[in-house]
Amino acid sequence: MGMKFSTAGALVLASGLLLALAPLRAQELPSFKLLIRAGRFVPATLEVPANTKFRLLIKNEGPGAEEFESVELRKEKVLAPGASSFLIFQPLKPGTYKFFGDFHPDTAQGQLVAK
Repeated sequence: MGMKFSTAGALVLASGLLLALAPLRAQELPSFKLLIRAGRFVPATLEVPANTKFRLLIKNEGPGAEEFESVELRKEKVLAPGASSFLIFQPLKPGTYKFFGDFHPDTAQGQLVAK
């Protein structure tokens, strides 16, 4: 009989742990992808949800290094060719936020549009 109680107790404990972890999964950050290719951002305009924390996944396909920089968003990240990284953004008010790349200032221009 002790065996049945232990199994039942373990199931209750496991169920409790799963319920405790559920909010962590529910709070998964929305993610958006931005490529850097030949000194340009692809897409040049990226729409993100306003008033929502999110993650920006950045990949530099090269050739050469490039930087994601935004003065108004106070973010910058330099990526070597072939490198990937990410930035976390706190909720943005609706609007347009410009970003650029220091290594190709004439062509590496983009904007986040929070709607």
